[in-house]
Amino acid sequence: MKGYYIFQSTDQEDWKVASIIPHPDQTTHLISDLGQNTEYYFCVTAYDKLQAQSDPSNSVMIKTEIVPVKEQIIKSLGMTFVYISQGSFMMGSPTDELGRWDNEIQHQVTLTKGYFMQTTEVTQGQWKAVMGSNPSYFQNCGNDCPVEQVSWNDVQEFIELLNQKESTNKYRLPTEAEWEYAARAGSSSAFANGNISEKYCDYDPNLDAMGWYCGNAERKTHLVAQKQPNAWGLYDMHGNVWEWCHDWYGSYPDISVTDPGGASSGSTRVLRSSCGYSQFSLTMVGE
Repeated sequence: MKGYYIFQSTDQEDWKVASIIPHPDQTTHLISDLGQNTEYYFCVTAYDKLQAQSDPSNSVMIKTEIVPVKEQIIKSLGMTFVYISQGSFMMGSPTDELGRWDNEIQHQVTLTKGYFMQTTEVTQGQWKAVMGSNPSYFQNCGNDCPVEQVSWNDVQEFIELLNQKESTNKYRLPTEAEWEYAARAGSSSAFANGNISEKYCDYDPNLDAMGWYCGNAERKTHLVAQKQPNAWGLYDMHGNVWEWCHDWYGSYPDISVTDPGGASSGSTRVLRSSCGYSQFSLTMVGE
């Protein structure tokens, strides 16, 4: 049988076999138990059915560094946030992307400040802990399901009370640019895990792996964080419920922009994520 060895080292001298992958068509592999703030070297070398292997020094080598993830937790509410570093990305979609809307003008966006993004939608339990009531239609789904049936103005009241509860003013909705940057998590494809292959409610393997949508949700919401997260540890960015953004809805620019905040005025606010039905929710940002 053919396959691959993955070698690992911190000094390029004392190599050890970190993993053995028996299937040459396997495209991803997880290596765990890596220390933070440590520089690692990896190389991949093939073996044949006799498991004859080449020396690591003659193999392709990859150098990487494991850095700690900044995390912020509101223990009283069970809200977890991860830090999203500043950076640039292409917002919108290419003209040949399947299912693209005409208003998704692709343009470069630069975000000059990092921010904390909640890893899941605000849950019914978290909403009740702040607001004292639960407006959700799918209350039988439970406290760990996303709150829904909330307007943008309802969300503003929630944010005000949350900031009061935590004696701060750092919690808010993300801008649309912040939301898409976090959802893409460094990817440039339609989904954070790859391209789109089917429209509407047809089965799409990439979407099915990461999100609840009309093809798998059975017309109801689901517990948060049940599908795969994106590379930055964020869940449900491709479905389950619509999520409010801070911005007024408006046209995208056709030039590069820095720290955009959307249209200066409008008649409705921006919704992102999507689902198979109209259930409005939110994901929080902390600064």
